[in-house]
Amino acid sequence: MIVAALILVCYNIWDDQRATVSARTVLKELLVYMPEQDDDETQADNDNKDNLPDSSEDYPAYVLHPEIEMPTVKIDGRDYIGTLRIPSLDLKLPVISEWSYPALKIAPCRYKGSAYSNDLIIAAHNYNSHFGRIKYLKVGDAVKVTDIDGNVFHYVVCEVQILAPTAIEEMETSGYPLTLFTCTIGGQSRVTVRCDFAVSQFND
Repeated sequence: MIVAALILVCYNIWDDQRATVSARTVLKELLVYMPEQDDDETQADNDNKDNLPDSSEDYPAYVLHPEIEMPTVKIDGRDYIGTLRIPSLDLKLPVISEWSYPALKIAPCRYKGSAYSNDLIIAAHNYNSHFGRIKYLKVGDAVKVTDIDGNVFHYVVCEVQILAPTAIEEMETSGYPLTLFTCTIGGQSRVTVRCDFAVSQFND
């Protein structure tokens, strides 16, 4: 049993390292297709009314038509919708457009919804380099989603919940514009982070 436990520990360490390399490799390729972003950008930039559109005609298409699909870029046969950044955890990760168990081995995946329709849910494995540390997020921590076109969506953590694997409806109908979740070790529950907008994307 001791040998089996050691083998399992070694495999988990290897798998975590593999996931780290996979996500970093994809992120490097993905950023080539995206407008250059300033990682030191502050949410105060969104409050500058001088930078807001003068009329509805100048708003991004997703504001006027939130039902449109998020654009994607294909890398190694998988579609990506953009990136996710969590500064307090020093995480910046690519986000795959559709979730599957093989895809989760590479990077976080969109489980459901869209940043445009304010119901985005992102799932990831509990690798240390993916969502393994989201349980440590605190209320007020910043989260940033950037789509392929360079549109930036700023959020803040509102609460961290523990849900049962069977609580699918509760997971999907929270009313929060962004949800992040991952399995606990052993898959007995889901660490679920609910996020609201940090600031209005556009003010009247």
